[in-house]
Amino acid sequence: MARVVVDVMPKPEILDVQGQAVTRALDRIGVSGVSGVRQGKHFELEVSDGIDDETLHRLAGTLLANPVIEDWTVTRL
Repeated sequence: MARVVVDVMPKPEILDVQGQAVTRALDRIGVSGVSGVRQGKHFELEVSDGIDDETLHRLAGTLLANPVIEDWTVTRL
């Protein structure tokens, strides 16, 4: 078995309302120096060694991410 990490983030041109809310909350609780936050999703998969990178990218783009508004990276550990 292999471990694979898929990180999904909103595309840069997409407004990240949740990230903006976290940024404002940090200021309210007295944390300074953080000028922006982008919130995404992190998936850890255990897959068979035989699954190729193309299949993993297709899985991420069809099931884990919305390719219209999100980018993703697939990393084998």
